[in-house]
Amino acid sequence: MKILVLAWEFPPRIVGGIARHVGELYPEIVKLGHEIHLITVEFGSTPNYEIVDGIHIHRVPVKAGDDFFHWVVNMNESMGDHGGKIIAEEGKFDLIHAHDWLVSDAAIALKDTFKIPLVTTIHATEYGRHNGIYTSGQQYINGKENILVYNSWRVIVCSQYMRYEVERALHCPWDKVDVIYNGIRPEKKHRHPDFDHLSFRRRFAEDHEKIVYYVGRMAYEKGVFILLNAAPKVLWSMGGNVKFVIVGGGNTDPLKEQAWNLGIWNKCYFTGFMSDEDLDKFQTVADCAVFPSLYEPFGIVALESFAARVPVVVSDTGGLPEVVQHTQTGVVTQTNNSDSLAWGILEVLQHSNYAQWLVDNAYQSLAARFSWTQLAQQTEVVYERIVQERSQVTWK
Repeated sequence: MKILVLAWEFPPRIVGGIARHVGELYPEIVKLGHEIHLITVEFGSTPNYEIVDGIHIHRVPVKAGDDFFHWVVNMNESMGDHGGKIIAEEGKFDLIHAHDWLVSDAAIALKDTFKIPLVTTIHATEYGRHNGIYTSGQQYINGKENILVYNSWRVIVCSQYMRYEVERALHCPWDKVDVIYNGIRPEKKHRHPDFDHLSFRRRFAEDHEKIVYYVGRMAYEKGVFILLNAAPKVLWSMGGNVKFVIVGGGNTDPLKEQAWNLGIWNKCYFTGFMSDEDLDKFQTVADCAVFPSLYEPFGIVALESFAARVPVVVSDTGGLPEVVQHTQTGVVTQTNNSDSLAWGILEVLQHSNYAQWLVDNAYQSLAARFSWTQLAQQTEVVYERIVQERSQVTWK
């Protein structure tokens, strides 16, 4: 089977979760015997064409735009032109696979021009991110998502929660949607037994302090402000012996102001961007990972903490309760409830044997539920269904 993939981000260009998803799924698809040509955006000094892990990667230049939406239009024009050239040179493709609305114009144009069925993975929706559609920009994105889903033969989402959301927000028929979880390669979160744990840990906290951390974007829907609101209760219960470490780039000024106003500034450390190498080391010295999202289609950050063997506390929103099984592989708390979040954190910090039991269960669940090999096989089933159905119809 020959598949043309469109993704606006792909390693080493990493903007969000799509890059990691695409970068880890398709090597496994290749191992199943399929030919993958992936079109993405040029990045730094990376080659415009190369084969990595069996994937034919085509990076296209994109003209600067007046704003982000203009840039997306230019990107789709470049992707569409290059996709047409690839199809002309490589011959018949069986499928086009688009990842999110940003590549929708190019994907739909190639689908219509060459009569190749389109499958789309919707990683998140604009409706879900904002709990509604309120601005002209949100209306534009929501419209693109609707058109993309309408033009897709089938739609893949990462959780049962997202299946409901795509049906509700994008008016997609229930039986057109397939649920395939995100995955992770646990071996990527390698241990660092030979480095000085104590010295490294002292970069973030005193020896007597437990380390509770969040890693991710500083967007409102990630709920970092709820973690800060929970911090005073945790500190009081732990005799002040906790350090809250906030890892990630973006605008942290409002969060820093909140920490100051709560009187916990000296118990918070905003690290800014942290390299993957340092993050791997940091997770070996941390005591609890917290993801208090207001909206989370899946929660791959939880899987990364599973792989790093850090106990996890999450909110019960979106796909997080599907990923983290309450009292089995982590602690699930009430969304947007700082008291509930504080309780969950204290469950981990005050009961070390229980925390270790959660960690062991969580790590074992990776192979059972979130293996890219298994997820690639599930994706292949969707591909085969589409190709078989396509063979039975005349496309006028």
